[in-house]
Amino acid sequence: MPVNQMETNLQAITTTIAFLEKEDSCNPELLSKLKEERDRLLRELNVHHI
Repeated sequence: MPVNQMETNLQAITTTIAFLEKEDSCNPELLSKLKEERDRLLRELNVHHI
């Protein structure tokens, strides 16, 4: 997968996580899976998340 596509996916996932965390009726399982995917992308891009 090209780096640009990975960065685009990372941005979309991060935005979605932020939106879902603000929602009162957020699905915790979905949120957990999105965070796992975000962490995987950060590792692949060799970026350390704080």
